[in-house]
Amino acid sequence: MKLFSLLFLTLFLGKGCDNNKNQDINTAVIEYVANTRGYYQKVTIEKQMVSVSKERSGNDKIVPTKITDADWKELIVIFQEVNLDEIKDLKSPTEKRFYDGAAIAKLTITYKGTTYEAPSFDHGFPPYEIKTLVNKINSFVKQDNED
Repeated sequence: MKLFSLLFLTLFLGKGCDNNKNQDINTAVIEYVANTRGYYQKVTIEKQMVSVSKERSGNDKIVPTKITDADWKELIVIFQEVNLDEIKDLKSPTEKRFYDGAAIAKLTITYKGTTYEAPSFDHGFPPYEIKTLVNKINSFVKQDNED
C-alpha cells in the first residue's frame, strides 16, 4: 500500500509541477514600461514581434521588428519558467525609484484573457523571479537601437 501511495503521489506531484511548461508565449502579450519625469520606454512583445515606444503620448512611429528565431526560442524557455500566478506578489530588491535613483518599471503579461501585473520595481533591478525575462526584453531594446 505504501508503494502504491508513493507512486500515486509521485505521478500527481509531477503533473502539478509541469503546469508552467504548457504556457504558450504565442497567445501572450508582454509589456514592459520604464519611466520617470524625463524618460519613457515601452516594450511590447507579441507573436514574435517587438515594438519599442519612446514617447509617453504614443505619437511616435512604432515599427514592429521580428524577433530572431534563436531569441524567440530563448524567450519561450524563459517565459515557461515564469509563474504567472505569483507575479503580483513579487518584491523589488531595491528602492531607488523612490528618490529618482532609477526609472519606475512595470511588467504586465496578458495571457489567455487574464492580465498578470508585477508590482513596480527599479528599471535595471527587477525581482529575481522575473530578472531573466526582463533582461531578455531589454536586450531587444538595445538591438533595436543598434539598427
